[in-house]
Amino acid sequence: MTWYNAALERFILPAGDLVMRTSFVERLRHWRDLQWLDSSDLERTQADALTRLLRHASQHVPYYRDRSIPEVRDPREWLRGFPVMMKPEVKANISRLVYGAPSRLIAESSSGSSGVQGTVYMSRHEQSTNRAIQVLWWEWAGYRLGEPVLQTGITPGRGLVKAAKDRLLRTDYRSAYNLDENQLSTIVDRLGSRPGTMLLGYASSLFLIAQAARAVGRADIRLRGVVSWGDKLFDHYRHAIEGTFGAAVHDTYACTEGFMMAAQCARLRYHIMSPQVYLELLDTNLKQEVPPGQPGHVVVTRLDGYAMPLIRYYLGDIAVREDPEADCECGRRLPLLRQVVGRDTDIVHTRSGKFLIVHFFTGIFEHVPEIRQFRVLQRSVDEMEIEYIPDHGFHPEVLLQVERRIHERLGEPFPVRFRAVDRILPTKSGKPQIVQSLMGVPA
Repeated sequence: MTWYNAALERFILPAGDLVMRTSFVERLRHWRDLQWLDSSDLERTQADALTRLLRHASQHVPYYRDRSIPEVRDPREWLRGFPVMMKPEVKANISRLVYGAPSRLIAESSSGSSGVQGTVYMSRHEQSTNRAIQVLWWEWAGYRLGEPVLQTGITPGRGLVKAAKDRLLRTDYRSAYNLDENQLSTIVDRLGSRPGTMLLGYASSLFLIAQAARAVGRADIRLRGVVSWGDKLFDHYRHAIEGTFGAAVHDTYACTEGFMMAAQCARLRYHIMSPQVYLELLDTNLKQEVPPGQPGHVVVTRLDGYAMPLIRYYLGDIAVREDPEADCECGRRLPLLRQVVGRDTDIVHTRSGKFLIVHFFTGIFEHVPEIRQFRVLQRSVDEMEIEYIPDHGFHPEVLLQVERRIHERLGEPFPVRFRAVDRILPTKSGKPQIVQSLMGVPA
């Protein structure tokens, strides 16, 4: 550890927590210890947390209190008495789900990668936990606080606080909205000039960066580690990234609603963060747990989410649980997922050579509450079609605003056709494939 790593964790970041009334460093240290508990302690920790959450929700949160679900001694059995909650149900009952004054909480809007955008509230402490677990996952991939990072994301407007954080943590933040050849070339040069950089971001954007590096013969770039999130890490994404940069890709599984579900350790096995989430993998009817080794629908409960409890929240993902007796050579006894099936996503290509990943569109539609769900279809390189389901307050001007935002983000005109539909069917993976290319696989 260098002097800067030490100063950052011991003095600078704690001072930032004090000023911002957050608890990032405290939570990071807590989770560094928690990850090494043995199986029995992990199970007891999870059961106790589940009991406390269900009591809190049943006593203090109107949405759950009004249901009068009787308490059962076994918290897992008590949990099964709660209904599975879908995103539209959350959206329609936000005021009855929030505990305390929303003005004192932090509103987080989901990216809408399932095509349905939503907002949840959390406390500063709960948000600090999310950030601490995320950094812990980065540490599993070789990261240390203060080491250089290049990160792709969907909040290019960083603001004063985020810009200061980026500077302190030596983070080069790049927009994942519309990666064209010039931007990819700049990123590749930047990686080449900063040996030992961590590359973090949306899986599809990392794949495009690897492709760009390989296209210009930059075999000299070697990264400290790679961490992916957001969209599905396809096998060919992983092979291209690892083959280009000589560093393993550590995939993570989380969502903006605050569920930090699982991540890959150094052995590339998915560890479930059981002290923070209770993860159920259910059958098609959402009634019974499927056996280990079989795909099930992900239903998750955040165990420390007191500001806005989300109990048995249906994500729309498919995952496969590992045998509960399986161990990982990394030494952690956190339970394992065998596979995060997720959903298929695609990339929209323009004739000018730009690539639009799924979060290009979700970053726009998350600010359009008048559209409940959408899907992007591309049948030719010169046009795309957007299917949409109108929501409350919809009017034709909304479509003009969406088209204008697309063109502003893209930096060029691109024909967009809109088509109102009554329903958008999910794919076999369990979620709507909201960006779908019908042109065939690009070379």
